[in-house]
Amino acid sequence: MTAAQEDLQTSPADQLPPHAVQVLAVLLVGAFVVILNETALNVALSRIMTDLSIDERTAQWLTTGFMLTMAVVIPITGWVMERWPTRTVFALAMSLFSIGTLVAALSWTFPSLLAGRLVQASGTAIMMPLLMTTVMELVPPSRRGRIMGTISLVISAAPAIGPTMSGIILQYLPWRFVFVLVLPIALTVLLIGWRRVPNLNEPVKVKLDALSVPLAAFGFGGLVYGLSLVGSPTAGAMLEVSLAVGAVSLALFVWRQLVLQRTDSALLDLRTFSHPIFATAVGVMAIAMAVLFGTIIALPLILQTVMHAEPLSVGLLLLPGALLTGLLGPVVGRLYDMVGPRWLMVPGSLAVLASFALLSQLAVTTPTWQLLVAHILMSVGLAFMFTPLFTISLGSLPPHLYGHGSAMVGTVQQVAGAAGTALFVTVMSTVSSRQPAGTGAEKAMAAGARTAFLTVGLIWLLGIAATLFLRKPEDQPDAPHGAPGVH
Repeated sequence: MTAAQEDLQTSPADQLPPHAVQVLAVLLVGAFVVILNETALNVALSRIMTDLSIDERTAQWLTTGFMLTMAVVIPITGWVMERWPTRTVFALAMSLFSIGTLVAALSWTFPSLLAGRLVQASGTAIMMPLLMTTVMELVPPSRRGRIMGTISLVISAAPAIGPTMSGIILQYLPWRFVFVLVLPIALTVLLIGWRRVPNLNEPVKVKLDALSVPLAAFGFGGLVYGLSLVGSPTAGAMLEVSLAVGAVSLALFVWRQLVLQRTDSALLDLRTFSHPIFATAVGVMAIAMAVLFGTIIALPLILQTVMHAEPLSVGLLLLPGALLTGLLGPVVGRLYDMVGPRWLMVPGSLAVLASFALLSQLAVTTPTWQLLVAHILMSVGLAFMFTPLFTISLGSLPPHLYGHGSAMVGTVQQVAGAAGTALFVTVMSTVSSRQPAGTGAEKAMAAGARTAFLTVGLIWLLGIAATLFLRKPEDQPDAPHGAPGVH
C-alpha cells in the first residue's frame, strides 16, 4: 500500500493527503506538457513548409500522424496499465514523449520530424488514461468533481494554449524551439515522477491478444486516417478504402472484445457501455471534442487566410479563451460537487451554441472583437461541460473498469477530434469552391467558414439534448486501496 493510500484511509473525506496531492500534481503537469504539443505546431506549419521544402498536404501529416498514433496506441493502454506497475507506466509515457521531443528538436528533414512527432504521440496516448485512472484510485467520490475540474483544465486548455505558445515562440525564434523549450520541462517531470509516483496496482500478467492489436490499429487508425483525407482533392480512392478498412476492422474488433470479455481478457472491455450514464456521457464528449478540435484547427486557418493575421496575433486572440478555460476548471469542479452536472452542462451547452451563432456570421469585414467574444463563449461553455462529463463518465463505472473506461474516453476523443476536423475542412472547402467566379479567395473562404460553423452548430443541438439525460451517478465504492500487492 502506498503512503498516499494509507493517508487516504485516515484523512477526512473532504481532504486529500499531501502525498496524494503531490502525485496528482506531477501527473497533471506531465499531462499538460504532452497534450500542449498536440496542437502546438498548427501555427508553425507554414514556417516548416518553407524550411523543409514540403507542401501543405505533406506538412499536415505532422498533425494527422499525431492523431493517428494516438488513436492506435490508446486502446492498448488498458492492457498496459494492468500489465505493469503505475510508476513504470508513467516513466514509459514521459520517456517516449521526451525522446520524441528530442528527435523533433534535432530534425533537419521531414521524415525525422515526423518520426519525432509519432514517438511523442505514443507517450501522450499513455499519459491521459493513466492520469484519469490514478484519480479514480486515489480520490474519494466527494472530491472527484474538483479534481476532474483540474483535469478538464488540462484537456481543454492545453490544446488551446498550444497555438498561442507557438505564435509567441515563432515571433522571436525558429520553429524548432517549440520542441527545444519543452524538452527540459518534460525531463524534469520524468525525474520527479519517477521518485513521487507510487505503484497503485497489482500487475497482472494479462495475455495480449494477438488479433485485437492489429484490429484496433486498422480500425481506429483507418477511421482517423480516412477522416483526415476528407476534403483533400488528391485523396482519390484512398479515402473510401481507408474508411472501409477502418469500419470493417472496427466491427471485427468489437466482435473480438465481446468474445474475450467472457474470460475477462479483452484488450478494451466494452462492458463500460453497459452503464447508460457512461455511454451517454461519452457520446456528448465525442460531440464536444469534435467541436473543440474542429474549431482549434479552423480558427487559425481562417484568421490567417481571410484576415491575414500574423501568427502572434492569432495566438493572442485565442489566449483569453484558453486562460478562462483553465481558471474555470477547478471552479466548475467545486460547483459539480455541490449541484451536480445538469445545472452546469445546460448553460454551458447554450453558451457554445451562442458562439456558433456569432461564428456563422463570419465575413471578411467581421471585427476581431466578434471572433474574440465567440471564442471566449465557446471556451467558457466547454469548461462547464468537460468537468461534469469526465467525472460522471468514469464515476459511473465500477473500479475494475476504470482503466478500460479511461482508454475508451481517450480513444473516442481522438476519433471525434479527427471527425470534427474533417467535417470543418470538408464543408468549408466544398462551399468555398462553389462560390461564383470572381468572388475572391478571402470571401470564398469566409462563405465556407460560415457554412461550416452553422453545420456544426446544428449538430451541437444533439449534444444539448443529450445533456438533459445525464445525472450524477451514485457513488461507487472506492477502489480497494489496501488490496494486496498495491505498494
